[in-house]
Amino acid sequence: MQTAQGIGVNDESIKRRATVHDVARAAGVSLATVDRVLNGRPGVRAATAEKVEEAIARIGFTRDLNASLMARARDLRLVFFIPDGTNEFMESLAASVLRRAPLALSDRLSLELRRFRPFDTQGLARELSELDPRACDSAIVVASEEPEVLAAVDAANRRGIIVLTLVSDLPGSTRRQFVGIDNVAAGRTAASLMGRFLPQGGQVAVIAGSLHLRDHLERWEGFSAALGAEFPAIEIVGPLEGHDERNQTAEIVYRLLKERPELVGLYNLGAGNGGLVTALETSGKAGGLRVVAHELTAPTRAGLIAGAIDVVLDQNPDGEIREVIRAARALALGAGREAETDPIEIGIFLRDNLR
Repeated sequence: MQTAQGIGVNDESIKRRATVHDVARAAGVSLATVDRVLNGRPGVRAATAEKVEEAIARIGFTRDLNASLMARARDLRLVFFIPDGTNEFMESLAASVLRRAPLALSDRLSLELRRFRPFDTQGLARELSELDPRACDSAIVVASEEPEVLAAVDAANRRGIIVLTLVSDLPGSTRRQFVGIDNVAAGRTAASLMGRFLPQGGQVAVIAGSLHLRDHLERWEGFSAALGAEFPAIEIVGPLEGHDERNQTAEIVYRLLKERPELVGLYNLGAGNGGLVTALETSGKAGGLRVVAHELTAPTRAGLIAGAIDVVLDQNPDGEIREVIRAARALALGAGREAETDPIEIGIFLRDNLR
């Protein structure tokens, strides 16, 4: 490099061939320091890491992830932890993992799916604590925000396992990245739709799976804040927790319809929609209330077609699995502190635009 003659390290010729040596020179640090930053290893001061990351951006350095993967002695191993039970959306996520697993082998990626009982925080924490970093590069979890889970995530991170959160975040932990929709925006979207459906106001009941799930808590916060600010004539009943379970959700809807005949709307911000649709149809209330639900699954699709549900907000489970694999791969190969992923958009479905 001819820096003495005024040609800087960000010259276009260097951008086309930038290496870790160029990054080290541009940041004024050793190769070992660059390697630690690229691979997310400890032992680098925050100010020094920022210098390295600024140099990476300035000279346009990018790692060849395919070359990095091929240089490894073994395949990259990703373990997914997804709840089982009657939650149709979780089934969609699990099906996407299983569908992608055989194809991923050709890219030297090994995908393992583990199911656990919904809201069994101790069981999930135990499984995370038993992960061996020699057999797992990255753990991808869908979990509620409980102390046991946060501690297990932090412990896995200390053992060298990269943890990513999917669908519902754990911001109080040392997880490396979250992949999912903006759940506050999803709740606000539901409120905006409900408010327009019900200009006269009235009572709207809210059903959640559990407010210990960050995604459900954020949807509730977005929904209640937007309704309060923009549609004060609507009174919120709840939220009531159905634990994403079909029968519990049905029981809540039956009870609401019996005890609150003046109810004009329902917002189910979690799962259990099969129970919601059944309760509305068997009670003769399908079409009589404005209903907003989440995730385009078989029950919500049927509910849209029958008129029991007005709108479904969807988050594309296959897209989420694709993006979290992409992020886990990049992080495990040391592409940076946060991997670049495409945003997960919120789909809005009515009976008229079902795909």
